[in-house]
Amino acid sequence: EVQLVESGGDSVQSGGSLRLSCVASGYIQSDYCIGWFRQFPGKKREGIASIDSDGKIDYADSVKGRFTISLDNAKNTLFLQMNSLKVEDTAMYYCAAEWGYCTGSWSGELDYGIWGQGTQVTVSS
Repeated sequence: EVQLVESGGDSVQSGGSLRLSCVASGYIQSDYCIGWFRQFPGKKREGIASIDSDGKIDYADSVKGRFTISLDNAKNTLFLQMNSLKVEDTAMYYCAAEWGYCTGSWSGELDYGIWGQGTQVTVSS
């Protein structure tokens, strides 16, 4: 069984930066798709970035150019570097994983079966 644990959420001012981490433990298959999602109060989780074992990376338009997803395979750790944060980035952030390469529906939460508990990011003006 694989477990995902996020960390790095914090309160920052608009324009600031944060780096989120997601550590995976357990048996990890060779082909995987892993991504970052966020959830606004009362809304469904939305995918914002993904990376798979083939190195394919995708971003949602809302974060493209500001957020960077990366993976440290040696440490089984996924990162999300968030720069130029905006008040509207305030949300709970989750990492999620599924076996197999990422597909065209990578941003849909139904494509992922393994989830972390989330970490809160709050951006103030």
